[in-house]
Amino acid sequence: MNLSEADISRIIEMAWEDRTPFDAIEAQFNLSHDEVVKIMRDNLNRNSFNLWRKRVRGRKTKHSELRSFKVGRHHSYDQNKHK
Repeated sequence: MNLSEADISRIIEMAWEDRTPFDAIEAQFNLSHDEVVKIMRDNLNRNSFNLWRKRVRGRKTKHSELRSFKVGRHHSYDQNKHK
């Protein structure tokens, strides 16, 4: 893998985001779930990595096959309301 520091930073950011599925990381960076885990393990301290793994394990929003809703952007109930 020839990833720049900026790419690694973005992958870590996307991996931490609750609503960004691993499929999106794969589509953008051509990385499998296992490769993302390796990047996280190599670039986070042990406690942060363990916290992240605990957080994303089985999380429906991170695993597209577990989602029961269409992938899309979240919109707040009052977004685009005019006063």
